[in-house]
Amino acid sequence: MDTEASYDKISGSNQSIYIWATSRPATNTTKAAFVGLDLADGYSNRKTPFVGLCFVCARISAARLYSSVDGHHSSKCLLAEVFADHRIFSVQTAKSVSIVALGTEREAAAGGAGQPGLVRSYLRGSGLVAELGSPAPSRLRARILGGVRLEVHECPRWDIFDSDWYTSRSLIGGADIIVIKYSVNDKTSFQEIKDSYVPMIKKALNHCSIPVIISAIGARKNLPCTCPLCTSDRGSCVTTSEGLQLAKEFGATYLELHALNDFYIQKYFGGVLEYFMIQSLNQKSSEKMKKRKKNQKRHRVQPPQLEQPEKLPILKGEASHYNSDLHNLLFCCQCSDVAFYSEDFSKVMEAHKVILCSVSQVFMLLFNVKSPADVHDSSVVRTAQSLFVVDTRAGLTAPGGTAEPSPPARVIVKDSVFCSCLLDILHFIYSGACQWERLEEDIKKKLKDSEKTEHVLEKVKCILKTPGKLNNLRDGSSHQIKQLYNTSLRQFLNTPVLADVIFTIQGATVPAHRAVLVARCEVMAAMFNGNYLEANSILVPVYGVSKDTFLSFLEYLYTDSCCPASILQAMSLLICAEMYQVMRLQHICELYIITQLQSMPSRELATTSLSIVSLLKKAKFHNSDCLSTWLLHFIATNYLIFSQKPEFQDLSVEERNFVEMHRWPSNMYLKQLAEYRNYIHSQKCHCAVM
Repeated sequence: MDTEASYDKISGSNQSIYIWATSRPATNTTKAAFVGLDLADGYSNRKTPFVGLCFVCARISAARLYSSVDGHHSSKCLLAEVFADHRIFSVQTAKSVSIVALGTEREAAAGGAGQPGLVRSYLRGSGLVAELGSPAPSRLRARILGGVRLEVHECPRWDIFDSDWYTSRSLIGGADIIVIKYSVNDKTSFQEIKDSYVPMIKKALNHCSIPVIISAIGARKNLPCTCPLCTSDRGSCVTTSEGLQLAKEFGATYLELHALNDFYIQKYFGGVLEYFMIQSLNQKSSEKMKKRKKNQKRHRVQPPQLEQPEKLPILKGEASHYNSDLHNLLFCCQCSDVAFYSEDFSKVMEAHKVILCSVSQVFMLLFNVKSPADVHDSSVVRTAQSLFVVDTRAGLTAPGGTAEPSPPARVIVKDSVFCSCLLDILHFIYSGACQWERLEEDIKKKLKDSEKTEHVLEKVKCILKTPGKLNNLRDGSSHQIKQLYNTSLRQFLNTPVLADVIFTIQGATVPAHRAVLVARCEVMAAMFNGNYLEANSILVPVYGVSKDTFLSFLEYLYTDSCCPASILQAMSLLICAEMYQVMRLQHICELYIITQLQSMPSRELATTSLSIVSLLKKAKFHNSDCLSTWLLHFIATNYLIFSQKPEFQDLSVEERNFVEMHRWPSNMYLKQLAEYRNYIHSQKCHCAVM
C-alpha cells in the first residue's frame, strides 16, 4: 500500500538538527517529499551550496535520517513535492572520489557471509566495475553519477584496521568520505568502536575536515524496557540516542537503516553518500582552479619591481642657548653701560641698559627711555623713585644713542635690603626671568628673615610687572615669561633708542646694541672688544650681504627666531650666518630650505626657475656640508626631473658620479620596464605597471 511521506523538523538542542521521516496514508496520486539539507559545510573552508539530495519515499515506515554537522545548528530543511523516483544531482566535471568503509553491518553471532554488505549493495545497483587487492581490506572500483570514478577501501574487521596502523592511517588520510558501519544488535562492537576506534580515526585525520557517515544497520530485536522496575537485559541492542550521541561527538552524519534492501540502500544511503561525493567533487574542482590560476600567475611574466629610493640624510637642529648667552654677558661685563652702587657708594654690579629696559618699565623711566607721562601705572613710577636714583655727575647716553661711548651710568640703590640681593636679582633677569623658585630660595638663604624676603620679592614683582601681558609674575608660567623676555628685546631692534653702534649697508644705516651683539655672536664679540677698528668706532660698514638679509640676521640675535620669506632669502641668510659663525642660525636656514623643497610637488619642481644646482654650489662654498649632501641626494632621488634641465650639466664629475650611483629609479629598472612593455605589447595584454 502506498504511503505519503511527511518530514518534521525536530530540534533536540542548539547543537544539532534532526530530520525524522514518518508515514501516513497516501492520497491517490503518489508523491514524495523532496528534502534538501543545505548543510553548513563543516568539511571545507567555504559554504557549499545544495547540489541536489533527494530522498524518494514510497514506504518508509521505520526509516530515520539524522544529521549532526560539526555541532552547528545551521542546517535547513526544505520541503517540496516532486514526482516519485526522481533524482537531482549536479556534478561539474568527471573526477574521482575515495571512500573508506570501516566496520560490519552484520551481527557477531549471525554470520550471513553470503549476503552483500551496505557499500557493495550500493555499488551493485550503480554498476560495479572491478574488485582489486586482497580480501581484507578489499578495493572496489566503480563509475557512478555519469562517469565519476569511485574507489572504495572496505575493511569489515576492526582487528585488520588495528593490526596495520600505518596502512590504515594512510588510507584514512587519503579518503574523501569515511563510512563507519555497525549492527544495532551488536552493542559490544559498537562500544569498541566508540571507545577505541573513533579516537584512532580522529588521530589519523589530524583535525582534517572529512565527511563521516555513521550507518546503523538492522532492526532491533530486544528493545530495552523503559520500566525502572524491570530486570530484563537493557544492553542487548544499540539505541538511536546512543548512535546519535556518537555522531555528535564525531561531528558526523547519522543514518539508520532497518534493512539492507534496494529501497533503503539506494534511496537513503545512496542519497547521503552522493551528496557528500558532490561536495567533495566541487571542493576539488575549486581547489584545482585556484591551483591552476596560481600556476598561471607564477609563470606569467611579472613586471619589474621598483625599489624604494634611498632615505635622504636627516638634519638635526641645534638647541637654543639664548638665555645662557645673555646670562654669560652679565659675568663677562663686556659693553656694560650702567653700574649699580649702594648708598655708601660701594660698587655692586655692572649691567646693560638694553637688557634691563627690555624687561621692566622701571628701568625705562630710570634711563629716560620713557617719561612718567608715557607710563599709565603709577606704581611703576613709585617703585622707580623709591628704589633707584641716577648720579647726575656721570655722563648718560642720549636717547638718540649716536654719541661717542660714555662711561657707565651710576645708579644708586636706595633700599639697602634690596641692594644686598641685587646680584641675585640681576642673575634672575639675565637668565630669562624663568627661575622664580630659585630666586626665592637664594634670597631666603641670604636674608634669613621672612619679612625681608617677602619685601624684596614684592619689589622684584613690581619691577618686572608688565601691564596687559603678565601682571602676576609668580602665577605666570616660565614659558610665558620666556616668551615675554624674547619678545621684549624685539622692541629695540632697528631703533636708535639706547643704540651704541650703527651699521652701514648699501648706503643705509641700521642701529644696534653692542651688548646684544657681543652676547649672541662670538665674531662680533671679538670685533668690538679686540684691537680692531670697530672697537672704538660707532659706524661699522658691512659688506657681502643686503640690508634685508642683515636685518633678518639681527632679528635672530635679538629674538632667537627668524622667518625667511623664500628659499633664496634663506640661502642668503645662511651665507650671512656662516660669515659671522652663528651655527644655530645656519642650521635653521638649512632646515627651512629642506622643508620647502620636500613639500614642492614634482610638477612644480620640474617647472620652477629655482636652480637646485646653484644652491648646491653655494652650500658647498660656504661649508654647509649637511645641506650640500642632502641636495645631492635630492637631485639623485628626482633624477628624471633634473636630468632634463640644463643646470644638470653644471654638476662636477664627482657630483655626476654620485648622482648616477644613487639615482632613482635606477637605470636597470628602466631597462627592465622597457623590456616588459615590449613583451606586453607583443602579447596584446594590459600593462600592470602603466
